[in-house]
Amino acid sequence: MNSFHRLTSIFSDFPGIGPRQAKRFVYFLLSRNKEYLHEFKKLLEELQDEIRICSLCFRYFPKNTKSSSLCPICSNKDRSRTKLLIVARDVDLENIEKTSVYEGLYFVLGGTVPILEKEPEKRVRIAELKKRMESEKEMEEVIIAMNANPEGENTEEYIRKELRKKTNEKHIKVSTLGRGLSTGVELEYSDSDTLKSAFSNRKQDKPETHFHS
Repeated sequence: MNSFHRLTSIFSDFPGIGPRQAKRFVYFLLSRNKEYLHEFKKLLEELQDEIRICSLCFRYFPKNTKSSSLCPICSNKDRSRTKLLIVARDVDLENIEKTSVYEGLYFVLGGTVPILEKEPEKRVRIAELKKRMESEKEMEEVIIAMNANPEGENTEEYIRKELRKKTNEKHIKVSTLGRGLSTGVELEYSDSDTLKSAFSNRKQDKPETHFHS
């Protein structure tokens, strides 16, 4: 496999990008001058040096002079510690944060669980989420914010199942965003008014008084 096909394969791994569009990206790069390609390569090399992952919520954020392991949201003492919003990806977090309707903390799963997936624990950060649940002392509500599609619903059910014992023990409410989100719509592309409506109309489950394994 030559460099053209290898690069096409890499672009095909990007979310929402198919082989045809990936090939267009490669042809686009071939049409650029050496200065453009040099800058592109330089930015890719610098990306990992300038961006780090939060040790608490697992979102990506720019490194600062303090070399903190926590992102600005997790280190903000004014954020509510009583709510934890679970999202699939960083782009979902960013879109929700733009609405200013949510004042709590986040957890980024790092993906979703496809239907019929045999090893869901390898697709998302469920072990890290359970650890987070153990460490939070003030938590009163967990809000699951997945895309309004079959894969998002499957991920939601998986999270509920994995966290059920802990949420029941701690009497933590489990909520999902209201169906102001149209079926098939992704959080990344939802507008502010839609997200605000989804938050205000979120459905809450009361903690069960007993847990049966």
